Order: sequence, then C-alpha cells, then structure tokens
Amino acid sequence: MTYFKLSLVVAVLGALAMVPRQQPHSVAAYQPTPPDSSRFTHMTLAEGFDEPMQMAILPNLDVLVVERKGAVRLYDAQERQLKTIAHFNVFSGIEDGLLGVAADPKFSTNHWVYFYYGLGGERNVSQLVRYELQGEKLIETSKKVLLEVPTQRTYCCHSAGYLTFGSDGLLYLSIGDNTNAEEIEGHNPTDERPGRQLADGQGTSANSNDLRGKILRIKPEADGTYTIPEGNLFPKDGSKGRPEIYVMGCRNPFRVSVDPKNSFVYWGDVGPDTQVPAEEGTMSYDEINQARKPGFFGYPYFLGNNEAFPKYDFATKKEGPKQDPAHPVNRSPNNTGVKELPPAQPAMIWYGKGPSKRWPMVGKGGASAMAGPVYYSDLYPNAPYKLPAYYNGKLFIYEWIRHWIMAVTLDEQGNYVKMEPFLPQLNVVAPMDMQMASDGAIYLLAYGTNWFAKNTDAGLIRVEYAEGNRKPMAAIQVDKRYGGLPLTVHLSAAASKDYDPADTLSFRWKIGTALKKGRELTHTFTKPGLYQVTLTATDPHGAQGFSTVAIKVGNTPPEVRIDTKSNRTFYWDKTTLDYEVKVRDVEDQKIDPSRVSVAFHYLTFGKDLASVLSAGESPQFAATQKLYNSLDCKACHALDTKSIGPSLNEISKRYHGKTHVKETLSQKIIKGGSGNWGTYPMPPHPNLSTPEADELVGYILSLAEQKPRLPLKGNLPLNQHPGKGKEGAYVLRASYTDRGARGIEPLEASAQLVLRDPLIQLEDYHEGNVGVTPATLQTNFVSYIRSISEGKYVRFNQLDLQHVKRIRFRVQPDGPGGSIEIRLDSRTGPVVGTVEIPAGKQSSWQEFTAPIQAKPGLHDWYIVFRNPKAGWVNLFNVDWMVVEKE
Repeated sequence: MTYFKLSLVVAVLGALAMVPRQQPHSVAAYQPTPPDSSRFTHMTLAEGFDEPMQMAILPNLDVLVVERKGAVRLYDAQERQLKTIAHFNVFSGIEDGLLGVAADPKFSTNHWVYFYYGLGGERNVSQLVRYELQGEKLIETSKKVLLEVPTQRTYCCHSAGYLTFGSDGLLYLSIGDNTNAEEIEGHNPTDERPGRQLADGQGTSANSNDLRGKILRIKPEADGTYTIPEGNLFPKDGSKGRPEIYVMGCRNPFRVSVDPKNSFVYWGDVGPDTQVPAEEGTMSYDEINQARKPGFFGYPYFLGNNEAFPKYDFATKKEGPKQDPAHPVNRSPNNTGVKELPPAQPAMIWYGKGPSKRWPMVGKGGASAMAGPVYYSDLYPNAPYKLPAYYNGKLFIYEWIRHWIMAVTLDEQGNYVKMEPFLPQLNVVAPMDMQMASDGAIYLLAYGTNWFAKNTDAGLIRVEYAEGNRKPMAAIQVDKRYGGLPLTVHLSAAASKDYDPADTLSFRWKIGTALKKGRELTHTFTKPGLYQVTLTATDPHGAQGFSTVAIKVGNTPPEVRIDTKSNRTFYWDKTTLDYEVKVRDVEDQKIDPSRVSVAFHYLTFGKDLASVLSAGESPQFAATQKLYNSLDCKACHALDTKSIGPSLNEISKRYHGKTHVKETLSQKIIKGGSGNWGTYPMPPHPNLSTPEADELVGYILSLAEQKPRLPLKGNLPLNQHPGKGKEGAYVLRASYTDRGARGIEPLEASAQLVLRDPLIQLEDYHEGNVGVTPATLQTNFVSYIRSISEGKYVRFNQLDLQHVKRIRFRVQPDGPGGSIEIRLDSRTGPVVGTVEIPAGKQSSWQEFTAPIQAKPGLHDWYIVFRNPKAGWVNLFNVDWMVVEKE
C-alpha cells in the first residue's frame, strides 16, 4: 500500500486551430525544426522584487524595473547589482500604482524615460510623465506631465498601464477599463441603473470620450507635450472621440507589443469571469488580440470570436437581445461619446478556464494572457545572442498564472498558424514582462508567487542563445540565506554546468564589494544588511554565465527542538508520547511562550504524509494545502490579507459554525460565482472533484477554529489510531516566530515528530533491488516483494530503534529459504537482528520474528536477504513487517 496523493493534471492534447486573417505582411522563412534547447542559457540577474510591473532595457543593458508600490530599481549590468534609484508617491490601492516604464528610442542622446502611475494624494488621476535619467539619478526638475487620465478608486480593478514604443517612435499606453468588477451577477459590467455608473463598462471601454479600456498612441515631443499621429481611430479634432485612442473595447490590456516591421499591435486582454454560456464553457475568455489597424475590439459587448453577451437588465434580472458585432451601438446613459461604434474585431486567440478545443496547449484554470515581442532575425544582424532563424516572424505570448511561454507562428498575412511551448524548463513564476535586448538576449521579469507581496522568487532573468560555444549556466547553492552577526555562509557553484562537455569552468564571486574565486568558498558577513551575491562562471573560451542570490544578515533564525524519551518514528497501542519543546533564539534571548505554537493531530488514511513536513499550522490538512497550492486560488486569496478576493481567514470567520455551508461553498469552488463578497467574480474549477472541493472548504473553514494551545511540555495519549495497517500518523509540530532584528524581518522555525503505524509494507521501500507483485484478484489483493535472491535488499530511511525489541515478518516460503538480516546504515552495516526462513513451495503466509539488539537512535534500515548456496533463485516472498516494542 502507498500513500494517496492528490493532484491535478493539465492535459496537453489535440491539434491546433487556425483563425482566418486577410491583410498581408511578409515574414522571412523559418527553420523547419526547433533548435536544441540546451543552446539556451538562462541566468537570474536579480531577485527579491516587491511587485515588479515592467522593465525598460537601456542601450548599455542596464535595466530599469518599476515596482507597483512606487520604487524604481536599476539593475547595473556592469556591476551586476540591483539598486533603488527613486521612489514615487503613488496610489497603490486596488491594482493601481507605478505600472509602466519605457525608455525613449533616442535614450542614448536624450536620456528620457517615461513612467505611468496612479498619482498619490486626493486627486483620482493617473499620469504619464517623462524624466531625464543621468546615470543612476532621475532629475526631478526634468519632470514633464504628458497626460492625465481621470480614474475611479472606489472599486477594483483593471489599471493595465503598459508603455512601449513602436519602430516609428510612437508611444503606446494601455489603460484598463477601471470598472467595478464586483457585483456583476455573473454577467458583463453594463449596469445602467442610477448611481451605478462605476459598474458600467459602456462608460469606459465602449466610450469614445474616455481613455480607459483603451490602447493610446501618441507622438511625444521634445518640450514634454505630445501630438496625435496620423491614423488613429478618431479624427484629430476630437469631434468623435479622444484622438489619442488607437484601440478601444478592452477590459484589461495588460501587456502590449508592436510588430517592428508592420506596426501590428498585439496585446493580452485579461478576461472576465461570468456565468453566461459560450461556445466553450462560459463567456470568461482571456484574449490575445492583433490590431492591424485602429479599431473597436468588442468589450463589454463581445468576447473571443465576437461571441455576444445578452443585454442584461440589472433591475429586472432579465436577459435581452444580443448586439450585432457588425453594428454595435452604445446607448448607455453613462456614455459621453459616439453611439454608433466601429465594427467589433474578433480576438486572434481566446481561451476560458476549462480546456480549450481550439488551443489545447494553453491548459486550464485561472488565466492572465499576455503578449510579448515579435522576433525578426534581420533586426539583430550582429547580435551575439540572437535567436535562431526558426523563430523568425514568430510572436511570443505568455501566461501570468499558468506559467507558460508560447511561440506563435503566423503566416505571411499575419494569420495564426500554430503555437508551441518556448523553453518550458525555465518555469518562470508569474512572468510579468518579456522583452528583447539589442544584443539578442531575452529578458523576463518574474512577479513571483503571491499577489500584492514581496516575493523571494520575483526576479529579473536573462536568456541567451548560442550557435557555437555555449555559455555556462551559473547556479548558486548557499547553506544560509538568513543569519545573525557574524554570519558565515558556505557558497557552492557545484550545480553550475556547461553543455559543451570538454569545457572546464572557473568561478568568480562578488559578495557585496568583495571579490573571491573558487568553486566552493566560505564568507563571513560582519555587518547587517541585504547583500547581493553574484556568481560568474567562465568557460575556457571566455563565455560567461551569471547568477545572483540575496542574503539577509542581522537576524538569526530561531532553533526549535522537540525532545522525547519515546520512539521518534513509531506509535504503539496503549502508549503515550512524552515531549518537551525547546526554543533558542540568539537575538530574542528570553523566549516568550505565547509566541510558541504547539499542535498535535492524527492524520487519517488518505493524507499525504510527505506534505506534512511543510504543513504549517494545519498538519491535519497537509494534503489539502498541497492541493490548494497547486490551483490558481492563491492568485486571488491570501491567507490573512485582502487580495482581489477576501482572505481565507475572512472567509472562514464569515461561514464558521453555519449549517449546510460546506456543500454550497464546495459547489461555488467548482462552478464559480460572484456577489457574496462584492468582489471580483470567482472563476470556476470544473475539473475539480466534489471530494477535493469538500476538502478545500474544510481546510478554509478550519482556519477560524480556536486551535488548542498545548503546553511546551507534556504527555499525549496515542489513542486516536483505528488499527494496524491504516497508514495513519500522529504529528506533533512546534513553531516559533522571532521578533526580527537589525532591520531583517521576523523569521520562523519549526520542528515536528511524525509517528507512523509500526506495520510497514515491504513494497514501500525507499530503495531496493527486488521485484514487486501488485495487489490483484489473483493474489487475494495482497501486494508483496519477490525475486528475492542472495544479497538483495530493501532500504527504509531514518527509523528509530528506541524501545524496539522485535521485528515480525509475514513471509511466504517459496524456494530454498534463507535468512533476513536487519542491518544499519548500509548493506554491510552492523547486524542488529536476524531470522531464519525455512524452505517451502507456495505455502501459506507465515510469520517469523527477529529479535533486535541495538542502541536507540535513528538509522537507515537495510533489510538484506541471504542464502549464499542458493544461487539466483527466489528464496521466499515477503508481505510486511511489524516493529514491536518491549
């Protein structure tokens, strides 16, 4: 028997559909076969950002990164250091903040940088501004405000805010619909009732006199103003709408790129969560759009392939007729622009929360579609890291939630042909931005795991391609990332590699300002602070790879230990577990018992014991937490702080103790919903089973329970297990969070004892060289090990010998027989027990006992089978063993 593990599988099946497009553009021929992925080298240049939103790659390969809460960070490519060079006063509520940054195409001579952010203070506006950047300094007196966009800050969401230049020097700015995504009752936001104008996207996305829900196109001028270029959607005189508008009818056009040859505009539009039936699932599509000319792209009336929403009356709760995409009309009282809108343009790619029949490779679940660059080989004639010709003319798209990057092939007219994964081994955690540098390298900005948070896995990544000699991949292994003063760390480059087998690497380290060499080294930090450690790996040809980690010095992690005189591995009937929790913290000195949490639980059959080791404060829901983390839930729900949705603790407190709520919440997780919290609609999870949803609800509701606080010392009766062979486990866990020190945040440490059933199935070994017969009708549903001959073994890791006096084996004599030896720590280690097994032939199962003589302690147990005279024949079969106490 093995431990049950919950999992979700994302299917990648089927053929790819085509979306017809008609207008021509030319693309050079591409290679018929994809390049060897080992020729791509990726390196982490910097990490630990606080909500990175966009980057601007400067001509010298320095990189500006803006963080949503207002910080402007500069990655110095020469020094390989991350610096904070400015901090804007921004409004960072809902999804607003410092959202966009772009360098002027003539930055080398004018040093201009553009930013887009929600202005801090009482005025509800966002600003597009320009600064002069001299070295590492933004010149405050150079500030020019090009554009102000009135916004509402009452309801979430959709700010977008991406900035990019086309090859003609025109600046594009994407702006979200800034419409109330709450209380939409499973429909699109078209609430025309009095006082509900903030919930009506017809007043923003479909309003020609409003800049929200649009992509703007302007020509910045030297004096800090802008002019309107030829060819925008509305006349320059503003008679039919704002002349800055190039694309309208967007919801949240989050990431935009402009084809450098034909100026086609691509963007990912993050879609709604509705209950309106659609061609595939519901009208909840995310879109990848292509604008070959200015136009209206449908929202809030249409999605995907111009599928129309029914007209929903929020007062009567009745659905009316759908609009005609060829002749959309905006009759909303909140519309201040033209009523007759341009024909709606369909998306190029669209997909919902479930599997897509048209584009099966996109997967399923939560979604945030984004559009990256279009690549042309001839634009990088002498670039050392230019992509291979295979990618010529391809569009890169990527997914913030689903963590993939795709290369999309387009035909000569710009029509969709196919998509394929691009470097899936990168596994970028929430890719937020993707751009190409002048030297041909790809830069990726990873937002990291948690929303609205500073993430250790938020980073700046550089990807290089090499045709000839391949660059090495530098990888840092460090034994401590936190510590008090002084802090001595061991740094290793052993995980670095070079795909050219003859190359031998040399290594150089930059630790703060100190420079060191070597594959392995130790370094002692004597001053508190955040240190960037950079490793440079160099091959014999001079090619280099880089990697960076951050080490925080000043706060020693606490130490937590659980002492016991009982066995640390097994439980037995009618026994108790004595324990004492001991905590040590260098900075705190005196330990406050109220900061120590001690919990004790019995895990029933079906829980994944492996996940107990990282179960946090709810080990009884260890496997459920593992399932929760595998879904998209964390994108909207944090544990104890409000994100797009309410925190898990808020949900638990609202519903705790209410009857019949579990089934309702379980179905809401599966089917989705909206309105209960006045929040962004909850996406459905149609591939989640009802038992899995029930477990998730149970986990969430448990958070409001008053968890018993155990004393730091005591005796616990082991009386909750149902019987032998049930694969349950007792878990005693203790944790302590210190107070933080010297500017370093509080750190937590924990320890746990996991006591398992003393009956061990032999086929559950960690390592061995025997055969296994699975449980079937023919074996009376007994699984066992077989093909046991002289010298074969099975190993079980780290089992305790405390109070162990006997091991009883269930054996089927089926051969010449032999002996079973219990050895410690290796196949030739000391023998602590032996039992003889007689010869037999397909006889019934019998039990044999081996007395144990050994000192207490944790060891790897090697069960070795012996009969030197028998040759290679099967000696006997073994089902299980039971560890017995004195």
